[in-house]
Amino acid sequence: MLSPEIRRYILLGVLGLLGYSLLVTWDRDYGQPETEAPTDPVDPVAEVDWVDDAPADLAAPATPTEPAPTDDIPGEDFAVPVEALPAAPEATLNEGRLVHVVTPVLELWIDRLGGDVVELRLRQYALSSKDATPVTLFEQGRGHVYIAQSGLIGQDGRDQSGSRPLYSTSADEYVLEEGNLEVVLTNEQDGVRIDKRFTFEAENYLVEVEHEIVNRSDADFQGQMFVQLKRDAMRPDSGVPMGPRPYVGAAFTTPEDRYVKIDFDELDDGPFRAQVEGGWAAVLQHYFVAVWIGYPDEVNGYFGRRLNDGNYAVGYIAPPVLVEPGSRAAVASRLYAGPKIQRRLEEIAPHLGLTVDYGFLWFMSVPLFYVLDFLHSWVGNWGVAIILLTFGVKLLLYPLASASYRSMAKMKKVMPQMKRLQERHADDRQKLSQEMMALYKKEGANPLGGCLPLLVQMPVFLALYWVLLESVELRQAPFVLWIVDLSVKDPWFVLPILYAASFWVMQLLQPPPPDPMQAKIMRAMPLVFGALFCFFPAGLVLYWLTNNLLSLAQQWYITQKIEKAST
Repeated sequence: MLSPEIRRYILLGVLGLLGYSLLVTWDRDYGQPETEAPTDPVDPVAEVDWVDDAPADLAAPATPTEPAPTDDIPGEDFAVPVEALPAAPEATLNEGRLVHVVTPVLELWIDRLGGDVVELRLRQYALSSKDATPVTLFEQGRGHVYIAQSGLIGQDGRDQSGSRPLYSTSADEYVLEEGNLEVVLTNEQDGVRIDKRFTFEAENYLVEVEHEIVNRSDADFQGQMFVQLKRDAMRPDSGVPMGPRPYVGAAFTTPEDRYVKIDFDELDDGPFRAQVEGGWAAVLQHYFVAVWIGYPDEVNGYFGRRLNDGNYAVGYIAPPVLVEPGSRAAVASRLYAGPKIQRRLEEIAPHLGLTVDYGFLWFMSVPLFYVLDFLHSWVGNWGVAIILLTFGVKLLLYPLASASYRSMAKMKKVMPQMKRLQERHADDRQKLSQEMMALYKKEGANPLGGCLPLLVQMPVFLALYWVLLESVELRQAPFVLWIVDLSVKDPWFVLPILYAASFWVMQLLQPPPPDPMQAKIMRAMPLVFGALFCFFPAGLVLYWLTNNLLSLAQQWYITQKIEKAST
């Protein structure tokens, strides 16, 4: 039988492990150091990688003989080199070339040079509860680069090194209120017409991007479609010290792993390549995602790499296409740029819902989110839904909690007898251990009884933690009175103060540590966690406060019941 001192150390270790797990996981996904965007003008060159095993007769032009930086030279295992692609110039230099498109959910600008989406705003998502300016996802200029590029490369592709096709359109402004909208960019050279078609749907963040090739020349047209997201490594500022810093990085699905996250730092060490049937390539940030999605009947060459200008490219190259004279063909991809709405992402492509990153406990977080979503559909308030979900989790785990609190109550009851034994056998540790084990057996107390249930409950609490932190549905969701946004800290720190007070009251119901140093550490815990929670999103603190209050009620009820039974 373990002594009370060892039992206390185990309990402190459990609490420390819980705190350490939260901080390490948070730091891994949200605590990456912010990388400043380059302030000096650079020549923005967007590069694409190479496809393995493409037919030799459809190979792109050979790599230029002029020396190039070592990180631009393909390895020997790449079968088909693909030319480097220049990005559209800075926004201040492409005035007059921009096509403006507005839908109920998107506002975006397409550059006629190359047909890249150089700016995109999410009309239904404001920067904050106090600033109604729409969130800007894609942007080129103002010290930030994040654009969606696509085109045709290869032997006859129009997107070649140092040259992008200049498209024409029938209008400069397009507005969609309902139904569908097609925006067609056209380029015709040497008897071959390329129609780059963007298809939008009202209330949909998914856009189809198609290249239709009409060959009226006397020769075959050979090429490949590429799509990529070009982005710098700048990470948005959280706005609060110790607050969550959004994870920004690439993600893919591969035959080996349904969901692979690759930090931009990893691409500094070398490119990522994978051959995937269908598949997708994404750039993630907190609450939002941009992703190019391949069609399931195509084997695409996916890549992620660092570019010469210090930015990063994430995307894929589609299989080669051959268009004979007098015929036409079309190649297409899909671009999703918007919020990480789990149900919608799961409908678009296999495993895309995993970009709602719940961490290693995703298999528990996903059902918890669906329960939370159902409760919200019932009560209409995310804060109330969090409280109800906490009630449900506590009810589900009540048998474990009850065993824990009963053990604590029994240990509190035997504490006076334990102190007398410690005084009586202060010089004989062996005798003290024997007497304490006899006392535990007599009273039915178990020193580990209060610790093991906590260990079992920890995965559930961690899974729920990530649900509340990652779900875009809680972004700017109001609760009551002063809490107008559950995704940011409590502006008046009321919830953290109430949490610290509930933690302190819970300690009063627990047996005090016999060791003075342990007692001081335990007394500091409410202050430490209360201060930490000042920077946590209000929705998370609401969950922990509700959990503490329910635990306090359970512990008080069980303690009173045991004390009455013993009188």
